[in-house]
Amino acid sequence: MSNYEGWWTTKLTMDDTKVIASLDTFYSACMDLRKHNYDRCIESCTIILSKNPYDQAAWALKMRALTEQLSIDDIEAEEEGIADSYFNSDAIAENARVGTSLRTAQDTSNQRPRTVSGRPLSGIVRPSTSSAGGNNLQLALKTPRTVGSSRPLTSQSARNIRLGTASMVSQIDGPFINISRLNFPKYASDKQLSKLLFNYIYYQQNDIRNALDFAVEATKFCNFEDPWWKVQLGKCYVMLGLLRDGEAQFRSALQHGPNIEVFLRLSRLFIRLDQPLSSLDICQKAMSWFPHEVALLIEIARIFEGLNNIPMSVKYYRDILELDATDMESIACIGLHHFYSDQPEVALRYYRRLLQMGLYNAELFNNLGLCSFYAQQFDVVTACFENALRLALDDNAADVWYNISHVAIGFGDLDIAEHSLHLTLSLNSSHGAALNNLAVLQWRKNNVSQAESLLNSAIAAEDHLYEPHYNRALLAQEEGDHQTSYAMVKKSLSIYPNHYNSKDILNELKKYFSSL
Repeated sequence: MSNYEGWWTTKLTMDDTKVIASLDTFYSACMDLRKHNYDRCIESCTIILSKNPYDQAAWALKMRALTEQLSIDDIEAEEEGIADSYFNSDAIAENARVGTSLRTAQDTSNQRPRTVSGRPLSGIVRPSTSSAGGNNLQLALKTPRTVGSSRPLTSQSARNIRLGTASMVSQIDGPFINISRLNFPKYASDKQLSKLLFNYIYYQQNDIRNALDFAVEATKFCNFEDPWWKVQLGKCYVMLGLLRDGEAQFRSALQHGPNIEVFLRLSRLFIRLDQPLSSLDICQKAMSWFPHEVALLIEIARIFEGLNNIPMSVKYYRDILELDATDMESIACIGLHHFYSDQPEVALRYYRRLLQMGLYNAELFNNLGLCSFYAQQFDVVTACFENALRLALDDNAADVWYNISHVAIGFGDLDIAEHSLHLTLSLNSSHGAALNNLAVLQWRKNNVSQAESLLNSAIAAEDHLYEPHYNRALLAQEEGDHQTSYAMVKKSLSIYPNHYNSKDILNELKKYFSSL
């Protein structure tokens, strides 16, 4: 071994030293990419490109690092925008049949609180469940629309040592790649660079139109035989709102063979078209090819949850746990189902399981506190809510204080409850449920005018809640304003048709009006 080292040292020249140093820099950049140290990878590639601007391998590696730095899981993050929701030209019927539309699905049991879009709360926050919906554009504009998940892109292992062209050279103060100077047909014909360049244009630059043009050129070069490019074309069409063109591309990609990603994208496309039954058909077809695929089972469970078919949704979530006992979404959704089915002890087991798996956030401790309270395990309620407040951010601390007010009401301490509701409104002035409960507390103190004002504010803040409408109807009936009471109780029944107290008020008002 020592003789070999001496031979290597004597034969080493100055040019060889430069080559090894260059290779070491590129190798370290590759390792940084694998370790997700994107900043260091970009810095190493920049050093290589400063010495040789036409090094295509370093150019491709830097392009991939920049892409993965900003890439997201667009399958999970496919969210209908506000403009798409309110100016949708793909609507087929305004009054869809029951059980065939996500927008008109109603929960007759009304066990769970509802979101802005009118659907019952899910066990986990997803882009689709937090997206803006409903009938109020002002509320939709208030809904946050952020995504934070990511996944790795297609990897390229081979390094092609070949010089590039002048369009690859980046300016000092300009963008890394000048897309307007790229020769799309030339780069689309390069099998090793074309996919990396498309991902860079699509994810990093978010230039959907140029990405579509590049994908068209690449598809032509492949003689329309590469299913990967057909999927990329479908993605671009969906982003541009051309849903039927995207459907055609996805179906064409499936002709080359079954693919889980294509099935999921086609399912999400039908969700965008508000055709959940077609989406279920696609998922059931995919299950014939991939019978134990968790992603497909999660998609089916979410669709049934969106249709308010909670028993079927829970059934599929249980099937998921048989295949993957660590799926947090399934555990959380089943726990939520047991909580709103008056089984807080069972729900507490599921949430404790999440805590054992390492999940540690304000939402989990909030749910643990509520389950412990309703399961009459009062010794841990205070500790759970203290941890929830310690971990809570400004956007969810309001919900924690709102739940603390519920616990205080359950203990009979109305002063603490009122103070907690005021703290809720200080963090979120448009919290409709807090406004409604605070109005009830003021009503108990005979502050009728203040209670009426708070109820009106609750209705204006969240008109999808039936409680403020019912309380406003009850208050108006006691004041003798039967016309307002009738309008409010009709609105309450339109939100929750099986609310017996609203039906009693409506029957009393009908008897009163018939006697006039």
